[in-house]
Amino acid sequence: MSSTPLRHTALDAVHRSLGATMTDFAGWDMPLRYGSERDEHNAVRTRAGLFDLSHMGEITVTGPQAADLLNHALVGNIGSVGVGRARYTMICQADGGILDDLIVYRLGETEYMVVANASNAQTVLDALVERSAGFDAEVRDDRDAYALIAVQGPESPGILKSLTDADLDGLKYYAGLPGTVAGVPALIARTGYTGEDGFELFVAPADAERVWQALTEAGAPVGLIACGLSCRDTLRLEAGMPLYGHELTTSLTPFDAGLGRVVKFEKEGDFVGREALTEAASRAEAKPPRVLVGLVAEGRRVPRAGYAVVAGGEVIGEVTSGAPSPTLGKPIAMAYVDAAHAAPGTRGVGVDIRGTHEAYEVVALPFYKRQK
Repeated sequence: MSSTPLRHTALDAVHRSLGATMTDFAGWDMPLRYGSERDEHNAVRTRAGLFDLSHMGEITVTGPQAADLLNHALVGNIGSVGVGRARYTMICQADGGILDDLIVYRLGETEYMVVANASNAQTVLDALVERSAGFDAEVRDDRDAYALIAVQGPESPGILKSLTDADLDGLKYYAGLPGTVAGVPALIARTGYTGEDGFELFVAPADAERVWQALTEAGAPVGLIACGLSCRDTLRLEAGMPLYGHELTTSLTPFDAGLGRVVKFEKEGDFVGREALTEAASRAEAKPPRVLVGLVAEGRRVPRAGYAVVAGGEVIGEVTSGAPSPTLGKPIAMAYVDAAHAAPGTRGVGVDIRGTHEAYEVVALPFYKRQK
């Protein structure tokens, strides 16, 4: 057991005043739920939900060679990201194993913000610092400089519009722009992890409560509620979005995870993992690795990470994430399965739940896609 005290976000007092059930998440004391997980999940799908994501790790990279450093350190072509845009990418080990999946925002000509998962923030920071040797660029740990608040769901554009001067209509998915929210400076990004339209707001920790309260008041008439990490997990699972430590690990390359598209071999110069990933790409072409698929239960029992996926008495894969789906009304899971059993509609596939092989149908991901 670690004796390190849990870190608290700038919104800790707000969560407690709302009666949140708190949990240790990557060393942070975070709200798991405020009331019913199902109600919070459904609010995001049909109205709007408010999340504290201040545990995420922000790392700023600046300087004349900031883009060159990021092109070397990450698998994506960061130099081609326009100012004000964002890109989903990964940082890999030299052997091609995934260290973390990231979103990189280009804030200015020579300024980028890398957002890492809470559990990997230190690892990513250390790797970027190490990989910056020889580049005219600075890597700065900005985890304490930001609180991060997300408003997600179909009502979120209307709610945020009432509090900002920014041009939200012109803000595309995976873009960010500076503006003010409730009178305080913010980086407003049209990103999220729920499968819904929504925004992530990077603000100074001292301003977090003001922004949270303003969003709460503006959203109350349309049914916005505070949401915890528990429904964030079921929302991202329905949307088929990977979670580090479940669908992504150091033992998998992006090609093993079915995300080879994020690796940009065409960019100039060497990058960490290029050689190993070139081999992984040709291996994947010659003999497809296990495929990440969706599984929908025919019964009511919920599969969990690590459970074996079986067919004809043989183990053909493993569940990486599983939960009851409020939207589908059935248990669902993501799993890596042998390519022979990966086609949507494949029958005869089961999950070994404590010795019983429960029937599941293989479906294409995502389970849920919002209507544009």
